[in-house]
Amino acid sequence: MSKVCQYFFAAHSPWAYLGHERFIAIARKHGVQIDVKPCDLSKVFGVSGGLPLAKRAPQRQAYRLVELARWAEYLGIALTLQPRFFPVSPELANKMIVAARMTHGTDVGLKLAGAIMRGLWAEDRNIGDEATLVQIAGDCELDGKALVKSSETASVLAEYDRNTDDANAASVFGSPWYVLEGENFWGQDRLDFLERAMTK
Repeated sequence: MSKVCQYFFAAHSPWAYLGHERFIAIARKHGVQIDVKPCDLSKVFGVSGGLPLAKRAPQRQAYRLVELARWAEYLGIALTLQPRFFPVSPELANKMIVAARMTHGTDVGLKLAGAIMRGLWAEDRNIGDEATLVQIAGDCELDGKALVKSSETASVLAEYDRNTDDANAASVFGSPWYVLEGENFWGQDRLDFLERAMTK
């Protein structure tokens, strides 16, 4: 039986964006299944003691920009350090990803997640805007309006809440977060360690 890696993230996370495609490639290389779990990071922070960006100390906010620039340059990934539409609510985007995964499968959910994150961090698009999300979904050959409608159904909302509960149960406190066979890995900068664990 192949290993399964839980992938906890929020659609507005720049760190999830920087690691998204690399994580997918690593998992596929080693035959590891991905359990796509967008979650409510505000509720995770409420349990773990984390703070939204605007409430962090100025020196932490400043250093975050330094690290984002370093990683984007190192990885050769386009990234706008201070996009026009950030901070932004990721709630609808997160739920649309859940709906896409439930309706169309893991690969489609991952594709939509990547497109949404790229929309915010590389294309300066407002992922808090329903019309923009519908357009991004359409770019992925999905019916965006149907996904918006699905995102408010009881089954999707329950799955989203379950993802958040699972994140708290796994002691998640940031995005992205990977759990492989009970072992936690926080951040895209831990992907090398995650890959080593996949080969054990």
